[in-house]
Amino acid sequence: MTGSWLLLSDKVPTEPAARRVALWRRLKGMGLTWEEAVEYHKQAPEWEVLNNATRIERTYRCKTFRNAFAFVERVGALAEAEGHHPDIRFGLWYATVSLFTKKIKGLHENDFIMAAKLDRIAGGMTQAGSA
Repeated sequence: MTGSWLLLSDKVPTEPAARRVALWRRLKGMGLTWEEAVEYHKQAPEWEVLNNATRIERTYRCKTFRNAFAFVERVGALAEAEGHHPDIRFGLWYATVSLFTKKIKGLHENDFIMAAKLDRIAGGMTQAGSA
């Protein structure tokens, strides 16, 4: 994995995923391998790698339903800004976010970037830890 932001820097890219679309087109049909997903996962350990490394998921524990709803609203705003839309389930005391890159039907570096951004949003909005 050359050029991996996760392995080379503690900074999360701030540019929208839409600007990275050229890379997606070049890699279309080429999701991360299991080994690559495991390496990225080291930088996002709260996220679970699922479905033979084709998606990642995390459940955030929230203090109240209102808190979960506010978190989901912020996730939605980020998803629109990034052009990268996760699957979201939420209810009383939780919000579960599932990420994968639809264009390649698997995981891409952008999924882990989005995961890091979501973890930052969660900061004070959710309780420590995840399910």
